[in-house]
Amino acid sequence: MHVQSPFGQRSFGQRVLPMAGRPSGRGCLNVRMLIGLVMAGFALFSYFGSSVYNPMTGEKQYVNITEDQEIALGLQAAPEMAAEFGGLHPDQQAQALVDAVGEKLVAGSSASQTNYRFEFHLLGDAQTVNAFALPGGQVFITAALFSRLETEGQLAGVLGHEIGHVVARHGAQRIAQQQLTQGLTGAVVLSTYDPNNPASQRTAQIAMVIGGLVNMKYGREDELESDRLGVRFIADAGYDPRALIRVMEILAEAGGGARQPEFFSTHPNPENRVAEIQRAVEEKYPGGLPEGLTP
Repeated sequence: MHVQSPFGQRSFGQRVLPMAGRPSGRGCLNVRMLIGLVMAGFALFSYFGSSVYNPMTGEKQYVNITEDQEIALGLQAAPEMAAEFGGLHPDQQAQALVDAVGEKLVAGSSASQTNYRFEFHLLGDAQTVNAFALPGGQVFITAALFSRLETEGQLAGVLGHEIGHVVARHGAQRIAQQQLTQGLTGAVVLSTYDPNNPASQRTAQIAMVIGGLVNMKYGREDELESDRLGVRFIADAGYDPRALIRVMEILAEAGGGARQPEFFSTHPNPENRVAEIQRAVEEKYPGGLPEGLTP
């Protein structure tokens, strides 16, 4: 993004002067920098002025939409997201199992204390190993992942992780983070771009790359937090939380070893998440796991 400088010139003999009443090149650069600073200030004020306390995570976070707006966004986007992954799966028995496990997780955990309206969907995509959640409580799992799961506890692990994303308000948080990143990146591009200096284009490109990496980092942190919440939810609902470790192994096996470096991925490598899950299990049951948990 840049603003074209309104320069014009007239010739007087051998001298070339700026047109009267129009700013010099340095003046236009200063104007762009001033506008950029205003843009950056507005982006920062909007972001840090929207802090709320999340009782589910015990942390302050920055979101600029309400829970009702999250629910509306999720409901609006659900049909399109389902269509991208083969639509809803026709196997009603499998869908009933997904519903039963999801509802048990919500009813048996602190997720039931939220205002979110959880709905669980089995998708027809038999190729893409994936599960995801939209803001407000719409949770999805593809047939490709569902078919690889070996126990009900593993299904609970997948759904519990996605419930964690919802109650931690990661979707709303990412919306606010992306708006902040876009605002700051736009400010940098506007204030540093000079059409007469090709080197300034590199500055703009670097700013956009850094902005993208920052949001990727947020994504990895969200995944680890959802793993910890998932352990809590599946344990509270009577499932063995160690089932989530086997889910990570299944995801790693599905990846086939061909994976880009974790730094450039929105998700931590599955094997790198196992240690965090084990720590969460030990925190939940410091004296050892009780008997009778559903595997």
